Amino acid sequence: MNEIEIFLASKNVRPTAMRILVFRWLAKRKTAVTLTDMEVFFEKSDRTTLYRTIKTFEENGIVHRINDGGGIPKYAICAEGCRYGEHHDLHLHFHCTRCDETSCLTDHQIPQVNLPKGYLVEDMNLVVNGLCDSCNVD
Repeated sequence: MNEIEIFLASKNVRPTAMRILVFRWLAKRKTAVTLTDMEVFFEKSDRTTLYRTIKTFEENGIVHRINDGGGIPKYAICAEGCRYGEHHDLHLHFHCTRCDETSCLTDHQIPQVNLPKGYLVEDMNLVVNGLCDSCNVD
């Protein structure tokens, strides 16, 4: 077994050929991707297979979903420690309003939020909008 197969198996995900290809491709991305991005890259693959792959990865703590305000979910590789049903990707995300790229800013954690009694946090997402370093060129 190679490294990716071992990793997927450790997350209780059967390492099929397509899952290995998708994981390898996602791991090389510097920005979050949409399902459409995956479809364009894997043009010969079935949309349903790609969707099921990304959902399996999300459910098992391999990728996390980012809602950057554009209405289309984007996905990026999870931080270490995420697992089935439990994500620890509480970092900032940056959405560039010019190029539409969304990046994980893993060095910048979302601050602790103290909610009133009786409230339960199920998900937290903090997106900063502006110009990325590539677009912010004078």
